[in-house]
Amino acid sequence: MSARSKARKQTLDLLYEADIRGASAAELLTLRDVVEEGPDARPIREFTKTLIAGVTDNKRKIDELIATYAQGWDMDRLPAVDRNILRLGIYEIVWSSDLDDGIAIDEALTLAKELSTDESAGYIHGVLGRISSIKESIAI
Repeated sequence: MSARSKARKQTLDLLYEADIRGASAAELLTLRDVVEEGPDARPIREFTKTLIAGVTDNKRKIDELIATYAQGWDMDRLPAVDRNILRLGIYEIVWSSDLDDGIAIDEALTLAKELSTDESAGYIHGVLGRISSIKESIAI
């Protein structure tokens, strides 16, 4: 697993925890970003910090896009892990100009296959594919 993939997984963990707790992912990141020495040290990756900041700064618009393009699903009915995979994927597709959309979608699908249901990957692929196809027309 690449360093960026690990950072995405770490980002998803923080987004999921924040969602479940009703907390801010940025605040959780600050609490977790403790530099420790020793074998159990797990520092927060810089790419994770970038992703958390991006998702947090654009959460309202990201959630609007999910509500609009996740046809047949209300935000509250989406499984929390799927909702947060979508948030991360949409942030990378719409706001990360240095990343190919296909990579963002593949990374989201990998997370979905590892952490969610069998049906989730197909559903997430459909939503992210739609966002990718219309991203030039999305007002951000």
